[in-house]
Amino acid sequence: MNRIKKDKIYAKGFEIGIYTEDFRNEFISLTDIAKYKSDDPNDSIRNWMRSKDTI
Repeated sequence: MNRIKKDKIYAKGFEIGIYTEDFRNEFISLTDIAKYKSDDPNDSIRNWMRSKDTI
């Protein structure tokens, strides 16, 4: 079982988490990105998922 490692990047003053298990597949936190747009990131993500252009 691999450990998940969290790194951080900063964009426009916001901290965004990056997670990886094997250092080949990295995942960026969508919730952290949505915090830039709104105080309630869940609503931003929900609206984004409803978009017909989101696949």
